[in-house]
Amino acid sequence: MHPFAQLQDIAERSRSHASDLPQQVELVRYWRGVGFMLAGQQFAADMSDVAEILQPPRLTKVPGVRSWVLGVANVRGRLVPVMDLAGLLGLPSKANWRSRRVLVVEHGDHTTGLLVDAVLGMQQFAEDRMVETTDLDPQFGKFVTRAYERDGKHWPVFQLLDLIRAPEFLQIAV
Repeated sequence: MHPFAQLQDIAERSRSHASDLPQQVELVRYWRGVGFMLAGQQFAADMSDVAEILQPPRLTKVPGVRSWVLGVANVRGRLVPVMDLAGLLGLPSKANWRSRRVLVVEHGDHTTGLLVDAVLGMQQFAEDRMVETTDLDPQFGKFVTRAYERDGKHWPVFQLLDLIRAPEFLQIAV
């Protein structure tokens, strides 16, 4: 057999036994947040808005403040005011004290703890599954502008930074 014919034969056998090229996989982008319960409703907050999650710390009451200001806590040498998020929104809490957690939010030089009914861990949603919020208590409307749908459930996104910048949040004195 001529050397060129031999090369053609090798090339033909290689093509016939070659695997197909890998399929192109569509890239899915995800939004990640911290899931939590508040007044019987599940929410998610942007991961970058939550500095840490704590069990409710020992609190020192502060006189002359609104009822939803639970007090201040010493968290690793820093004084952190802790607010009852459901109380601030005028909603009843639907959890016992053991399941409650504090979401610590840092914004600039300010650190605030927000008491929620429970933390549901990190949640991940495909960005193309963003939907408009519906059927939410009007108290949430100011701080929830979008939601993600997963497994037939909607997860409203609670804007914690919008909350801590809101005038009603900043007016804590009675």
